[in-house]
Amino acid sequence: MARADKQAAVAEIADSFSDAAGAVLTEYRGLTVKQLQDLRRSLGENANYAVVKNTLAKIAAKEAGIESFDELLNGPTAIAFITGDVVEAAKGLRDFAKANPALVIKGGVLDGKALDSAEIAKLADLESREVLMGKLAGAMLASLSQAVYLLNAPLAQVARLAGALEAKAAEDPSILAGGAGTPVAAEEAPEADAVEAAADEAPTDEAPAEEAAPEEPAAEAASDEGDTTEA
Repeated sequence: MARADKQAAVAEIADSFSDAAGAVLTEYRGLTVKQLQDLRRSLGENANYAVVKNTLAKIAAKEAGIESFDELLNGPTAIAFITGDVVEAAKGLRDFAKANPALVIKGGVLDGKALDSAEIAKLADLESREVLMGKLAGAMLASLSQAVYLLNAPLAQVARLAGALEAKAAEDPSILAGGAGTPVAAEEAPEADAVEAAADEAPTDEAPAEEAAPEEPAAEAASDEGDTTEA
């Protein structure tokens, strides 16, 4: 391979490392061309499965800041550059390896962290993003339903109270006028009587003051009589 071609190949692999959320290294020794095509189809949009030269992949990994692949890059190597759901890609590789033992998962990298084959297997056992989003949506709907119930419960109680009040008002219309009409009038009557009683008592207290006024002429008449006697 010419130097320019090698540089282009390294740059392409390095870009794949940089653009991917993660990468899984595999050994495909013994797999047929058709099986490799089936594997690519099974991964779909979740990963781009590419056969690479170990020497070029080592250089490209270092350019991308990955230092953990040197020991894994031996034998016929193909890398699954994960561009979609990481868990789904790991599941696809695991399931294909179970059906085709010739595919060996050697390790990988996720968000810059190196993973061994056991960690890749654990990753495959996780629930996919779609399942987790479905559970999250279900939990949110359950919370919303509970909130709606809590908000509607007081309204239902108010409705029941209004119905009871309406039924009571049909029996005694005075309730809507402010309670029990007749008792209210009875309570107001004593107050009116008290006002009238106070009005009647007021003139009685003032009468003596008015009658006391004529006493002054009587005193003057007595004084005149005294003068007449002395004369």
